[in-house]
Amino acid sequence: MAELAKRIPIREFIDHGPNVQPAPAADGFLKDVYPKLYANAKHTVAKVGDKIPVAGLDVTVVTSAGETLKTALPGAGAPNPYCANFKPGENNAEDPMSVGTYITFGKFRTMHLGDVTKNKEFELMCPVNRIGALDAFLGLHHAVNTSSSEVIIHALHPRVIIVNNGTRKGAQPDVMKVLFSSPGLEDLWQIHFSQLSGQEYTVPGMFIANLLDQPSAAMPVAPITAPTPGPNTPPPPAHNGPAYWIKLSAKPDGSFTVTNARNGFTKTYAAPKPGT
Repeated sequence: MAELAKRIPIREFIDHGPNVQPAPAADGFLKDVYPKLYANAKHTVAKVGDKIPVAGLDVTVVTSAGETLKTALPGAGAPNPYCANFKPGENNAEDPMSVGTYITFGKFRTMHLGDVTKNKEFELMCPVNRIGALDAFLGLHHAVNTSSSEVIIHALHPRVIIVNNGTRKGAQPDVMKVLFSSPGLEDLWQIHFSQLSGQEYTVPGMFIANLLDQPSAAMPVAPITAPTPGPNTPPPPAHNGPAYWIKLSAKPDGSFTVTNARNGFTKTYAAPKPGT
């Protein structure tokens, strides 16, 4: 964040409040660096239900500091059939604190939940779907297996999903199975090719922004096992090339276009038909 702030003016910093998972690096940043970053800007602690003012958009905070939206958004509130088969997941202390936002631009609907985990997904989406449906679902906590349950993915039936995974983080087979089987999904885009997915859940290269930094001699068939977290974990492959992004451009009629900066591939998704 400190490096980013040197390059892009940041006028407002929005977070969920105090860190609940002590760690030397995070504690040092929050004590010595973060206050200096927002000293000449605005610092906001987000609360569920808050509106974040952005010209042309309607931005609603739906999760923050472990709390979730309790009142259904306009047009939402139908019973969620996926709640019956929900299985609780594991999580650390900090991920469930994530600030999650639901954003509309005219008829276009999207959401980003940060690192919100399965148990919070259940709180947000059960017994009724408080969000409704999405055109695009962004982020998905890298598609790690502590998040992205059917109770939220399938209930929201997004047309497009964009996953901010790494080559060895996220896009794990059990999560990818949920994403691939989501009703109404048209395309899945990924920030990185995933070594964890295996051939069964690898999307075509045109939908992947960054490939392997150190390519394998052959395309892997089976998924590899995610490295165990901790101080003895081997370092990830060095990123020794350009970093590419995925861009989503939306229109008020609900249509939108997604572009892969690596290869210039662009796909446009038409506005939904009335009643959908």
